[in-house]
Amino acid sequence: MNNTDNILLGHGSGGKLSHELIDNLFARHFKNPILEQQSDSAILPVNSGHIAYTTDSFVVDPIFFPGGNIGNLAIAGTVNDLAVSGAKPLFLSVGFIIEEGFPISDLEKIVISMAEDAKKAGIKIVTGDTKVVDKGKCDKVFINTSGIGELNDKYINISSGKGIVPGDKIIINGSIGDHGMSVMAARNDLNIRTHIESDCACLNHLIADALGVSNEIKFMRDATRGGLGTVISELVRGSNYGILLNEDQLTIHESVRGLCELLGFDPIYVANEGKVVMIVSNEDADKVLSTIKESPFGKEASIIGEVSENHKGMAWLNTSVGGKRVIEMLSGQQLPRIC
Repeated sequence: MNNTDNILLGHGSGGKLSHELIDNLFARHFKNPILEQQSDSAILPVNSGHIAYTTDSFVVDPIFFPGGNIGNLAIAGTVNDLAVSGAKPLFLSVGFIIEEGFPISDLEKIVISMAEDAKKAGIKIVTGDTKVVDKGKCDKVFINTSGIGELNDKYINISSGKGIVPGDKIIINGSIGDHGMSVMAARNDLNIRTHIESDCACLNHLIADALGVSNEIKFMRDATRGGLGTVISELVRGSNYGILLNEDQLTIHESVRGLCELLGFDPIYVANEGKVVMIVSNEDADKVLSTIKESPFGKEASIIGEVSENHKGMAWLNTSVGGKRVIEMLSGQQLPRIC
């Protein structure tokens, strides 16, 4: 690579510096036979009758935070979007928009973390793009990803939850609010010291194990922006059933709860990056829960509520003090640039 330590506008020119950046950084860490072709389009083998296809952009601030960085976030966010659709993640594209002057050493840390997480998840980064903008025209680095996964026909309705009926149980694989509060605490203007770490993780193996023991998983969604509350309120809106959650069954770490109280946030609406919400038949709920608990990302998993015949089209929370409150759709942006 050239002798500079920072990104130059020339790195986005398509010329020699661009090729050096691609060959010496991206291609070196993301190496696989498909990417090595370096053609305008990656040619991908897919055997299934259906594929799942997703895209996302990541603009988190700060780009490094306890428990991860923007690179981990980009891989986990895209892998999880595919996995909760019932798909097996296969291929990933990565686009970088980089601010002039950004340290190449920081970029390499991000790329290395992406390569490591992609390898663990079993997904290949097969194509990408890099653009460099003038200093001040972008905040350090933004990442766009698209993912493709192979979808078995029997999971084609799992995103819609068409088979949900009263009595089904609601499972989440662990604590809520960790990612959002980790990022908030890391922001320099707040100057807060805490031991909260992001829950950022690829959940495709955990989800595959759960699907392997039950054909009665009727719905899955990752609780990212808007948190658990938004997932539940989106699902129940306009339905012929209600949803009842139990606050006592939610795991909220004390450090997260304390920071939420300090900043005035409700933990059920705080972003997560390693949590999947599942709705499972009553008969299979315990079996699925036991399987999830065997994963390192599911040790704190619990059944947090159930689908009800009452309050159709609405979600309710049994509070820890014995009352009930409605879980409504989050209005506005509670936490900007959280992913």
